[in-house]
Amino acid sequence: MNVRRNVRTSRAAFTLMEVMLVLVILVIMGGLAVSVFTGQQASAYKRSAQVQVDSLSADCMRYQLDCNRFPDSLSDLRNAPANAQNWAGPYTAKEVGLDPWQNPYQYAYPGPKSGNEKPDIWSWGPDGQNGTEDDIYNQ
Repeated sequence: MNVRRNVRTSRAAFTLMEVMLVLVILVIMGGLAVSVFTGQQASAYKRSAQVQVDSLSADCMRYQLDCNRFPDSLSDLRNAPANAQNWAGPYTAKEVGLDPWQNPYQYAYPGPKSGNEKPDIWSWGPDGQNGTEDDIYNQ
């Protein structure tokens, strides 16, 4: 007598519980990754703004060496102003753009922080407000 039994020797599919467990793990890992990268992006924006502000400050110093005065605005670094003598620019490789938060860089000479020594160049920082703690100034 040949009795046939229906015995499973191997599993052919995942159970619903296993699929749900994998999805929960993936969601948790994705949430952790997003929180880590968000912090890195904010830090990178601040570093980028500081580098750009310091670069513009160096460009202003070169302008001052050639013209015996600081520029009236940041656009003078790229385009010769009508009243500039000995202008040997452009002093920047490209037009002065926006900071990482899409706000224009600020310029003042004499500056509120540096006085008559050099111009102040700054970004409003992440909050987009002037005169707050997170403003990024040239050094």
